[in-house]
Amino acid sequence: MDRNVLRLYLVTDESCLRYASLLDAVQEALQAGVTLVQYREKNGLGREMLQKAVVLRKLCHRYHVPFIVNDRLDIALLSEADGVHLGQDDLPVAEARKLAGPDFIIGATAHSVQEALAAQAAGADYLGCGAVFPTSTKKDTVSLGLDGLQAIRNMVHIPVVGIAGITPQNYKQVLAAGADGIAVVSGILGAENITGAVNKFLDGPAMAAAVPQKDISR
Repeated sequence: MDRNVLRLYLVTDESCLRYASLLDAVQEALQAGVTLVQYREKNGLGREMLQKAVVLRKLCHRYHVPFIVNDRLDIALLSEADGVHLGQDDLPVAEARKLAGPDFIIGATAHSVQEALAAQAAGADYLGCGAVFPTSTKKDTVSLGLDGLQAIRNMVHIPVVGIAGITPQNYKQVLAAGADGIAVVSGILGAENITGAVNKFLDGPAMAAAVPQKDISR
């Protein structure tokens, strides 16, 4: 997949919001330059999640930004998302690929070199690797650190995204360790000024959102 779309990867978490709605917050983040959006709602109900996913997918595609659903392959497929991100306890990557087909983006979480190599072999398009730094948005994180991130980068050929505890003060360390991009949750959605927060991760004026190599105009 195009590594550029992973540069600034927004993961949603409504508990972080200072805005009235998730949609408003995501729209401002898209306008500011985030390059991919993952809809994550760990305890959501299927019907409500599908409704939100459809709206968010349409919004992301308006900005030519890929839209991915966390964990729920069913919601991803039904909402016509561009992909799904699977954790270690979710559907196996290889089985998800059978259902979704070759052009569907499948990301996989990896906490170690072994998990990263297994996900790559199973057909993952990219890896979400963490926890790079301590974080309050996920309670069950496994510590990876910058050294662990670099070890994974040295062993796989697919793109790697660093996640957890990433801030404007430390994100360059993540990129220096070999990550193709950074995944941010509260650092954007929890900010009083989302545009300003995005700009800090992009080193100043917002860059144009990268357009994936597949048609996402539907």
